[in-house]
Amino acid sequence: MTDVLTTVLMDLSAEGDALEALVADLGQDGWRTPTPAPGWDVATQISHLAWTDEVAVRAATDKEAWDAVVLVALADPAGFVDTEARAGATATPADLLARWRAGRLALQGALAAYDGGRMPWFGPPMSPTSMATARLMETWAHGLDVHEALGVAPEPTNRIRHVAHLAVRTRDFAFVTNSVPPPAAEFRIDLVAPDGDVWAFGPEDAEQTVTGSALDLCLLATQRINRADTDLVATGPDADKWLDLAQCFAGPPGEGRKAS
Repeated sequence: MTDVLTTVLMDLSAEGDALEALVADLGQDGWRTPTPAPGWDVATQISHLAWTDEVAVRAATDKEAWDAVVLVALADPAGFVDTEARAGATATPADLLARWRAGRLALQGALAAYDGGRMPWFGPPMSPTSMATARLMETWAHGLDVHEALGVAPEPTNRIRHVAHLAVRTRDFAFVTNSVPPPAAEFRIDLVAPDGDVWAFGPEDAEQTVTGSALDLCLLATQRINRADTDLVATGPDADKWLDLAQCFAGPPGEGRKAS
């Protein structure tokens, strides 16, 4: 296991623990609080995270079980994620929390022990580090929905560096998934971290640049904010277009958020 994977797994664990602490003491009404995702309450959000962690474990450890998941997905590509999330949300809060906790622990072990190169996924195959990063991104993003539903302001942490890294790495994917040819040249991206440091990506002499808040780029790439409500500044037409298309999650582009 590499030092990078160790770091990402530690931050993934911390992100899950923080979200669990937010919901653990909720009553039944709290679990049924609607979130910004249409038709999803708090329980549905946690159920989705639990299911996805379990599926990631299958992708890493059990080809036959993973293939069975793929067959279900192919039978209902537009609806299987919602179906699984809503089915799991019918459990009692205690059972749902126990399920999610067990899945997170199993995923930590599976990714730490994985030695098979890249593992299959719904998008491109992933290394263990990429899978851990993707799980952290989704845990963080769905956690934002839960925070918003409960009226609790989330506290940004430097764990979002992994989300920012993923947003940058998926630049070309965002263009392709929107049927736009990706630019050939890299951008220079300078982001201000929650602790005030600057996270830099890309060559210093790049002609096109993006600057601004790391948190805003992470919110934008997970479609939790409208670009108009960010402080992100793009220099160059391709960089400007990227901020319209940024997407670090698998699947088709979503509708995004309306400007405030």
